[in-house]
Amino acid sequence: MFRLSNLIKSVTEGKKERSLNGSIVIWNFTNRCNLACHHCYSYADPNSEDFLTTETVLETIPELKKAGVRFVIFSGGEPLIRRDIFDIADAMRSEGIMTYLSTNGLYVSEKNVDRIIETFNYIGISIDGIEEVHDRFRGMNGAYRKSLDAISLIQKHGGNAGIRFTLTNETKESFYPIFELAESIGVDKIYISHLVYSGRGLENLKIDISKEERREYVEFMIDKAFEYVEEGRGIDIVTGNMEMDALLFLEKFAQRYPHLKEEMAKRLVRWGGNSAGVKLGNIDWLGRVKPDPFFPFVIGNITERPFSEIWCDDKNEMLGRLRERPRRLGGICSECGVIDVCNGGSRSRAYAIFGDLWAEDPSCYLNDEERRGL
Repeated sequence: MFRLSNLIKSVTEGKKERSLNGSIVIWNFTNRCNLACHHCYSYADPNSEDFLTTETVLETIPELKKAGVRFVIFSGGEPLIRRDIFDIADAMRSEGIMTYLSTNGLYVSEKNVDRIIETFNYIGISIDGIEEVHDRFRGMNGAYRKSLDAISLIQKHGGNAGIRFTLTNETKESFYPIFELAESIGVDKIYISHLVYSGRGLENLKIDISKEERREYVEFMIDKAFEYVEEGRGIDIVTGNMEMDALLFLEKFAQRYPHLKEEMAKRLVRWGGNSAGVKLGNIDWLGRVKPDPFFPFVIGNITERPFSEIWCDDKNEMLGRLRERPRRLGGICSECGVIDVCNGGSRSRAYAIFGDLWAEDPSCYLNDEERRGL
């Protein structure tokens, strides 16, 4: 994740950068879901059964802590479908692990909203377009209204809720209105996720946007982040799955604050770009461990081997390659002067298009001059 707003505020105000001393795990606790989203990477199915037992999950939590995991994002399917989800989150919090919830919001109600707010440090609600677009993309009429109702309910009860938006050819017509919506309802965060070719996303490569469109949208997001910070609006902008955004961001930051460009550049290098297998991991609903949720290969399974042994295995060649700085990649990445910032982008997209895990990210929109260096 690339936290534009946080970087702007911390550097311009001379504050220490926000950093996580440890790793983040996105855990898909269930493959059950009440929606059928076009971009879903987990092939979520409303009729599937939960594979991991409560006991298995709880036994894994100390292993997460042992491996240096400090942050778990609860995902799915729809994580609120699991009846034990609050017990699991409580057990993580007791081990000092922060918990975030990623949900479509349809199971947020008056009965559980206070428990959700007490349990999770943050709640992200998926909104992938203004009403008709969202309902079509999510595969359910009325889903948009129900998701907005969930945000309103969380806010009413004093919780923090944000919008999660996936940018695709199907949703792009709602890109600008999403920011208008966020401003009108006063959410705390807008998270814009670029499409990664995996799951249903792999079957629908045609739904991705062009590089020219992507650049236009990224420039708008960056300008909005500056606007929100400079006007004192409490809306954070975060992008995901397109680490090249950091280089375009640096260009615009330097135009506004040339005397702070060097400090920002240093922070971006320390941030390190794509962190799959480095500070980001995934456990799916079958217990399989991957470097990120979209990754085409599995590095182990918590039902067969403790998570800490899987994650800290210094003999795993794939993890070793992912953790190299800079990564040894082909194509335009092999001679890129800014790879120490983006870290080569998505390995999943590279594999989907080129059949090579170590090829360039085909979605990189930077021009030759921008790739030459900071």
